Amino acid sequence: MTQVTKDIMLFSGRSNPKLAADIAAILNLKLREITTKTFANGEIYARYKESVRGADLFIIQSVASYPGGSVNDALMELLIMVDAAKRASAHSITAVITNFGYSRQDKKSAAREPITGKLVADMLAVSGVDRVITIDLHQGQIQGFFDIPVNHMTALPIFANYFNDIGLTDVCVVSPDVGRAKAAKKLADLLKGDLAIMHKSRPAHNEAEITNVIGKVRGRTCIINDDIIDTAGSIASGISALEAQGAGDIYVCATHALFSGPAYERLNNANVKSIVVGDTVPVPPEHQNDKIKVVSVAPLLAQAINSVFNNTSVSELFDPEFAI
Repeated sequence: MTQVTKDIMLFSGRSNPKLAADIAAILNLKLREITTKTFANGEIYARYKESVRGADLFIIQSVASYPGGSVNDALMELLIMVDAAKRASAHSITAVITNFGYSRQDKKSAAREPITGKLVADMLAVSGVDRVITIDLHQGQIQGFFDIPVNHMTALPIFANYFNDIGLTDVCVVSPDVGRAKAAKKLADLLKGDLAIMHKSRPAHNEAEITNVIGKVRGRTCIINDDIIDTAGSIASGISALEAQGAGDIYVCATHALFSGPAYERLNNANVKSIVVGDTVPVPPEHQNDKIKVVSVAPLLAQAINSVFNNTSVSELFDPEFAI
């Protein structure tokens, strides 16, 4: 009888092919071929160009806008790729979602609102996903929206390595709001620094005002840490608040660089030493400069994929205390 062996296959959607290629290179694998296209009416099509029967598939996709497609296109493409794999008898399907779109809609903040993060989780499960690998969800409890395993990575050790390498001293990590304080405290511990917390209010959608800074920041090297930079309104407001409090050099780091609308203008005009972001969402090369710097999460995700495929522990990737 022929011996049964496991086969790993990596596929990429169209939203972040460079990150997928970097992950494949680290794993010494090739990205397998899939045809994906958008019809004239906007509908999306996907077809695997080789058999996936019995294979363990890892589909890498950022659920975010990309050149030629919206966040909704990225989500639908992922769901369609999963459905095609399920119908082609793949053994298992892992969605490697480098940016989990709709994760900010994780609760009802007002009457008659949706909880879209839960809706997306349900859609992924129904489409046929067996496991999700993701990084820095807006809120960790989103994992509870799923009835399938979720491996939730964090980029905090990557940022800690970056800032340690450039030799910062007298560091204070600043959380832009109370909800981010726990993650900011972990980064502060990795950098052997202190923590400060901003009080943020939102007078309107996609607008933020920092009304107070709790903690000692005067004259210190401050690092604002967030999970997402979208229009950069919160970041710009936070930088102004730190300047008003007499902070020294100011840095910013965030995992997901959505950079919508006026974001690039606001960041390039901001009085900061650098803005360090992950490559979970592509940052066009023309926008990478002395101020906006990109660090790769590919090694972290490659390690997670390798551990899942080989049924070994990934717990050290969850907690920064074990990652450095």
